[in-house]
Amino acid sequence: MNLSIDHKNPLPLHIQAENLLRNMIKDPQYAGGKFLPNEVQLAKQLAISRSTLRHALNKLVYEGLLTRKKGVGTKVAEAAISSKSKNWLSFTQEMTARGIVIKNFELHVTWVLPDETIANFFEISPNKKVLKLERLRGKAEGPFVYFISYFHPRVGLTGEEDFKRPLYDILEKDYMTVATLSKEEISAKSADKFISGKLELESGSPILLRKRFVFDQGERPIEYNLGYYRADSFVYTVESRRE
Repeated sequence: MNLSIDHKNPLPLHIQAENLLRNMIKDPQYAGGKFLPNEVQLAKQLAISRSTLRHALNKLVYEGLLTRKKGVGTKVAEAAISSKSKNWLSFTQEMTARGIVIKNFELHVTWVLPDETIANFFEISPNKKVLKLERLRGKAEGPFVYFISYFHPRVGLTGEEDFKRPLYDILEKDYMTVATLSKEEISAKSADKFISGKLELESGSPILLRKRFVFDQGERPIEYNLGYYRADSFVYTVESRRE
């Protein structure tokens, strides 16, 4: 790709630099999270000041097209994963529908005593253990979501299931429990030390927290789910129709 700016063009240099960067983002050489040339070298090659180049870079960083990390460099941002509230599917089904291959980085199954919030949701005694499923998931390049799920003892899960299978397929095909209704809460928060470690973020980085309350056909609670998403890798969209 030809990296140059026409200094005889009346278009301001920072606009030309911005247009050049936009073309670089589309180029296969830099797409998919690859790093751009060093800022000093690129400014020198374009014969513009670093402040002029930085003006253009900052705009594209603000738009979410580039990401930069001090001491590391600037690279093309990967397309954010999208989830829609309409036509609710399991996470695996959502990603499969988008042609995204999901990798499980961690999978842990334990039996725990529920805290007050979970016990109240399930309407069970806090002395009754529930199955807890933790999964760190993402693309081959790295994880972008950490799930924690708790299941009502009524469902019958043993902990010996193959949780690499789609979760709601397991519930429906193995336990005749159909997940029919999902109620959700979305909020923004700062990643604590534990979550930041899982998602490979700096402590205090912004993340998206999605709480999902899942019910069966009789509207009985079957799952309490927490999803911690990297804010730079996930977009949640809501579709509404006015009647």
